[in-house]
Amino acid sequence: MITKKRLFYFSICFTIAQLFILSQFCFAQESSEFLTIEKTIENAIKVNLGLKSFEEDTKAAMSVKKSRFTNFLPTLSTRYQFERMDEGSSIGGFATTSRDEYSWVTSFNQPIFTGFSLLRQYDLAKLGVDAATIKEDLQRQDIILNAKITYFSLLKTQKLRNIAEETVTQIDAQKEVANNFYQVGMSPLNDLLQAQVELANAEQELIVAKNNMENAEADFNTLLRRPINTPVAIKDILDYTPFENDLDYCLNQAEKKRIEIKIADLEVEIAEKDLQLARKDYYPSIDLQGSYFKDGTDWDVDGGQGIFDPSGWTIQATATWNFWEWGRTSYGVKEKLSRVSQSQLRKDEILDNIHLEVKKAYLRTIEAAKAIITVEKAIEQAKENFRINQERYKEQVATSTDVLDAQTLLSRTMTNYYTALYEFKISKATLYRAMGVVVMD
Repeated sequence: MITKKRLFYFSICFTIAQLFILSQFCFAQESSEFLTIEKTIENAIKVNLGLKSFEEDTKAAMSVKKSRFTNFLPTLSTRYQFERMDEGSSIGGFATTSRDEYSWVTSFNQPIFTGFSLLRQYDLAKLGVDAATIKEDLQRQDIILNAKITYFSLLKTQKLRNIAEETVTQIDAQKEVANNFYQVGMSPLNDLLQAQVELANAEQELIVAKNNMENAEADFNTLLRRPINTPVAIKDILDYTPFENDLDYCLNQAEKKRIEIKIADLEVEIAEKDLQLARKDYYPSIDLQGSYFKDGTDWDVDGGQGIFDPSGWTIQATATWNFWEWGRTSYGVKEKLSRVSQSQLRKDEILDNIHLEVKKAYLRTIEAAKAIITVEKAIEQAKENFRINQERYKEQVATSTDVLDAQTLLSRTMTNYYTALYEFKISKATLYRAMGVVVMD
C-alpha cells in the first residue's frame, strides 16, 4: 500500500528528474546552436576580454579627463589645531599668550594663470579619451577579422575531412573490387596489394583531417569563450563573389579609414600638446588665496585671555616666476620637440607599412580568386575521369593503378578547390581589414 508520505516523496523525485532532463535538453540545444558568420562575429565581440579591457581603459581616460577639469576650480581646505606651551607669557601683568591655544583655519586657493598648463593638461586628457575610444574600434576590427579567419578555417577543415572520408570509402570499394577479381583470377595480387596500401594511406590522412577539424573547432569555441569540447554547428558558405576593386582603390581606402593612422595623428597631437605644456615655465603663475581663521583658549575657538584677535580673514594674490633655472626649461622644450618629430616619423612609418600590408593582402586575394576559377573547371573533369576508369577497370581494360591515380587526382582537385575557396574568403577578409573597412559577413 502506497502511503501519502511515499507518494509525496515519489512526486518530488519525479519533479527533480523532469527538471534534470529538461536542463540537459536545454544545454544540448544551446551547445549545438547553429551559428552564421554574422552571429559568430556578434558573439565574439560580446565576449572578447581584450575589448572589455579597452572599454575599461576608456572609462579610466574619462575619469582622468574629469579629474583634469577640477584643476580649474578652487580648492577648499580646513585645519583645526591645538597647541600647549609650558607656560603662558604676560607683559605688565597682562597675559599676552595663553598656555593652551586652539585655532581653526578655513582657506581656499584659486589658480588664476599657470602658464596655460592646466588648459594643456585638460587638452591632453581629452585626447586620451579619443585615443582610448579609437583603440576600442581597432580591437573590434581585429576581433571581426579573427572571427572570420576562425570561421572559414573551420569550414575548410570540415570540407577536407569530408573529402578524406569519401576518399577512404572510394578506395575501400576499389579494394573490394580488386579482391573479388583476384579471388576469381581476373586480376593479379599486385592490384589488391596496391589498393590495400592506398587505403591505409587514405585512412592515415583521414585521421589527420579529423584532428585538424577538432583543432579548428577548439579554436572556434575558444573564440566564443565556450567550453572547448562544445559541439560546433555553423552555416556553410559556398558562394563566390569576386573582388572587383583595383589596388589603387584599396590603397586610397586604407589611407582614409585605417584607424592606426588616426591613432598616429592623435600621437602627433599629444606630442604637440606636451611641447606646449613644457613651455609653461616661461610664464609666471598667479594664484588667489583666502582664509578665515578663529583662535581661542578653549576647544570652541571663541577667544579668551591673551587672544587679541579671535577671528578674521585674509585674501592675497601671489605671482611666482622662476626666471632662471640654468636652461632646465629650454632643455625640456627641446626634448618635446624631438618627441614631436619622432611621432611624425612614426606616422610615416605606419603609413608605409599599411601600403605594404594592403598590397600583400590584395595579391593574395587575386591569387586565390584565380585558383578558384582554374580548379572549378577541373572538378567535373576529374569526377568523369574517375568514373570512366572505374568502369574500364570493371571491364578489365584499365588497371587498378589507373583507378587509384584517378581517385587521387579527384581528391587533390577537390582539396585544391575548397582550399582556394576558403583561402579567398580569408584573404578578402584580411584585405578589408587592411583597408580599414568593416564588413560583417
